[in-house]
Amino acid sequence: MENYQKSKTVEKPSPLPFTNLPSDIIEMKVKDGSKIRNLMGYAIGKMESEAVRQVLFSGAGKAISKTITCVEIMKRRLQNLHQITKVFFRQTEEIWEPIVPEAGLDSLTVKRNIPAICVLLSKDPLDAQEPGYQAPGSFDAFWLETLKSSESQGQAKRKQGGGRGAAHARKLPRSGRREDSYKKP
Repeated sequence: MENYQKSKTVEKPSPLPFTNLPSDIIEMKVKDGSKIRNLMGYAIGKMESEAVRQVLFSGAGKAISKTITCVEIMKRRLQNLHQITKVFFRQTEEIWEPIVPEAGLDSLTVKRNIPAICVLLSKDPLDAQEPGYQAPGSFDAFWLETLKSSESQGQAKRKQGGGRGAAHARKLPRSGRREDSYKKP
């Protein structure tokens, strides 16, 4: 590829993985360089009004993690939001031209499938049978259940004597090293 340079990148239009979306839906297209503060200021401002009932966040490639962050912030700020998440691929084409056209090299077209995500958040109930559906508060319920089970396992270990007792505890000096490896100068 040292004899080629990228001349252009074309993103193939792909339809959204959701059907029957209202025409007035707020669509937030998250890019890699988007500022979360700007995205959230606009989206939360719109969703706080009674007229707007749904918002759609979408992002591809490096913007996927930023898209998920925006969705989680929105769910924390506005309670009781229903969620459907869809993961798919967007196809892009890169066209590479030879640096020296007289060298007898042809232009190259490279097709790439870029992972993408779309998350629909709604104030109104959505189809619970839809793959990727999350009910309001289901995330918190999962972590509360996980916390309870880990606490009960810890209590069972302590009753059996499987935990570290005082005989195993070692005092750490201020430097953070163990006493037995700490040598005075």
